[in-house]
Amino acid sequence: MNDNNPAWPTKTTDDLLRIMAKLRDPDGGCPWDVEQNFASIAPYTIEEAYEVADAIEQSDMESLKGELGDLLLQVVFHAQMASEAGYFEYADVVHAVSEKMVVRHPHVFGDGSIEDADAQTKAWEDQKAAERSAKAEASGRIASVLDDVARGLPALMRAEKLQKRAARIGFDWPTVEPVFDKVREELDEVSVEIERGSDPARLEDELGDVLFTCVNLARKLGTDPETALRRTNAKFERRFRDVEEFAAKEGKSLSDLDIESLEALWVRAKEAE
Repeated sequence: MNDNNPAWPTKTTDDLLRIMAKLRDPDGGCPWDVEQNFASIAPYTIEEAYEVADAIEQSDMESLKGELGDLLLQVVFHAQMASEAGYFEYADVVHAVSEKMVVRHPHVFGDGSIEDADAQTKAWEDQKAAERSAKAEASGRIASVLDDVARGLPALMRAEKLQKRAARIGFDWPTVEPVFDKVREELDEVSVEIERGSDPARLEDELGDVLFTCVNLARKLGTDPETALRRTNAKFERRFRDVEEFAAKEGKSLSDLDIESLEALWVRAKEAE
């Protein structure tokens, strides 16, 4: 490979690793790449994962190919920084995840047997629970069923994971009806705090309870709350753009319209779908 040729015929992971090493080289590398660290790159990693999810949701396979490449680049970026610091190499990352997949699938790579997907899910969770217990024991603390629910996850996603973990040991409503009651209860508490003129921190706390309970409702209904909200965001954006277009065709600006006129345009946008 010619390191001075910007048009490298990159075809393998090894090529990508060499490119990243070159970008991170203080002598002739990219100044931006050189000055990055794990913390500064982490937001980009999260962003790329969401762009992968968006391409999948749009059924855009060409975009998915590109977004997966961007996500792989994030893995390589972190591995390169870890290598420079002497923590681990990219090969160690591959080895660790490969080992994990083999250990967690004894029915495929060993003598174990799994009847169906549900049994596999249970076996997977049992294995992860054993790993969490071993990790806690090694660190001298009591293992929690909530261990390893990443704090960096989006709030809705983390709420759902916390609830699922708690549900495994029976901390859960048996049916969906009590969850509806809890949602109403939490909304009433918000209303009470508003009437009391409570401070913003108190209102934030109560609103958080509403959102957390709504996540529980979604979970009990078998709906992913993050996906549901993302689709609602897309729906709102689509309809709002239609409202803007309707107003523009009438030679009007949204900022000049009253709420009744805006609502009428919103109804048109909904009916247009």
